[in-house]
Amino acid sequence: MENNMNQQELIAMLGRISKIMGENRDYLIELDSVVGDSDLGLTMSDGFRSAYDSVSDGMEPDLGKMLYKAGKTMGNKVPSTMGTLMAAGFMRAGKVLKGKTELTDKDVASLFQAYEDGVADLGKAKLGEKTFLDGFQPGIDALAAGLDAGISLEMALQEAASAAWAGFENTTAMVAVHGRAATRGEASRSLKDPGAAVGALIMKAVAEK
Repeated sequence: MENNMNQQELIAMLGRISKIMGENRDYLIELDSVVGDSDLGLTMSDGFRSAYDSVSDGMEPDLGKMLYKAGKTMGNKVPSTMGTLMAAGFMRAGKVLKGKTELTDKDVASLFQAYEDGVADLGKAKLGEKTFLDGFQPGIDALAAGLDAGISLEMALQEAASAAWAGFENTTAMVAVHGRAATRGEASRSLKDPGAAVGALIMKAVAEK
């Protein structure tokens, strides 16, 4: 028997994502200082907080519209490359789930798949190119596999979080193709990707209760 995710639960989930980005702000700054311009921790903590704040009043019953609004707000708040990508994820998920006032387990899986599709389409990235996707796609795969196997959403999300974190850790086996890290070529291989860390942190926050 599945329990549909209601509006308050979805808002709480956005709150947990906002919280984990704030808690890991310095860690993301540290990762980004090696390959980027050190602002990732600030843009992610500010961006996800603005996304949460924009919908936390619960005034929008349509969960798709709510996610779209969260993304639009985030994009305006942090118009950096990564901020825009993360906002695009919310907006794509919002379009896919438009009209829904509750989310089934399958809808939750669709939310994350749509989020990744929005990011991938805008960023033109593929799996294995040392980006956000490498810390997010393993979570999506584990979530889908868990639900297909008939385990609860809660357990499937736990497995998704573990798989996503392993995916992030595994970016040390990849050469960067995008962004400033790509200019390092082979030397980028041993570095953990900050974007993948963001993906893994989202999955971790979602799995927490």
